[in-house]
Amino acid sequence: MKFSEVIGQEEVRKRLVGMVSGGRLPHAMMFCGPKGCGKMALALSFASYLLCAGRDESHEADSCGICRQCAMLRKWEHPDLHFTYPTIKLPSMSSDHKPVSDDFSREWREMLRSEGPYFTMDRWLREMGAENQQAIITAGESDSLTRKLSMKSSQGGYKVSLIWLPERMNAECANKLLKLIEEPPSQTVFIMVCEEPDKLLETIRSRTQRIDIHKIDNGSVEKAIMARDRNMTPEDARRIARIANGNWLKVIEETAPGNEAMEFLDLFQMLMRLAYMRNVKELKKWSDTLQSFGREKQKRFLDYFMRLIRENFMYNFREPSLVYMTSREEEFARNFSRFVNEYNIFPICDLAGRAARDIGQNANARMVFFDFAMQMIVLLIQKKENS
Repeated sequence: MKFSEVIGQEEVRKRLVGMVSGGRLPHAMMFCGPKGCGKMALALSFASYLLCAGRDESHEADSCGICRQCAMLRKWEHPDLHFTYPTIKLPSMSSDHKPVSDDFSREWREMLRSEGPYFTMDRWLREMGAENQQAIITAGESDSLTRKLSMKSSQGGYKVSLIWLPERMNAECANKLLKLIEEPPSQTVFIMVCEEPDKLLETIRSRTQRIDIHKIDNGSVEKAIMARDRNMTPEDARRIARIANGNWLKVIEETAPGNEAMEFLDLFQMLMRLAYMRNVKELKKWSDTLQSFGREKQKRFLDYFMRLIRENFMYNFREPSLVYMTSREEEFARNFSRFVNEYNIFPICDLAGRAARDIGQNANARMVFFDFAMQMIVLLIQKKENS
């Protein structure tokens, strides 16, 4: 993967390349930043740059993309690039087996080839076939990594250990990795891609150079959206970039065919129309639909609901810079936003917050959402009476 494939983050690219050209490359780095900022994309492109035999070290430094090493990296099969990532224990594994990354190397490489470097833990869990399990990095992983890194580089250059979500290491693994970082094998570079660095051992954090990566700038997001979808209008690209707020994962979510946000908007519109008409029979069907979702999806709907309520409230101020909605969301807001104002904005948000809490505590979803719908009738009437 080349730096040119990373969305934005030019400043970080220059910093990383400067470390190499200036002979200041640390043996252990930790890439930190908000979700969707491109930490993994930068880690993969930097690993490719280090392993490339014909890399360009000019002002526009990048891997060459044509050497034998780059050919292997396109398939993520370079023998000196070692991936570490959270895994799960499959029923087919023996009771004494500690799962390691090599157990899922085929699924990992397939995901990188098909999805690219912007993906979530949920996506990786689905790839492993383990949506309801907790993925961790076991002590077996550190033992496996120690064996791999003790060998000489097969290509005569760097050996790169790329660790995705090191905060998911169990205690035994973290302590073994600490020893490996303290006494790194020759020409080995550790690149950790971290979501929650505070959960890592302080002794590991103190021995790595932290690279803070910020949200992607809106201009780069808009440009990437237009390049990804030639049918996208500049106005829609601008709106999606504002909603994403520097998070490319949010862009993927918003632009995916049949995306979840469109489904949630339909459910939001249906709830508000039925509540306004006080159609209890249809509201019960609406709550049955929500009940059929898994709990994580139910919580995501409530998050979406709260966001759209806030956006409808802000829409009343008629100040475009304050509103973060897609064109379809705004189309509904033109007529609906007047029903959300200072009289009911806080009670509605409190109602959604309580519903999210109850869902998180495994309450009966049908009862939670039917009660939610009934109270929306009252809150919309309350608005009209106070207006």
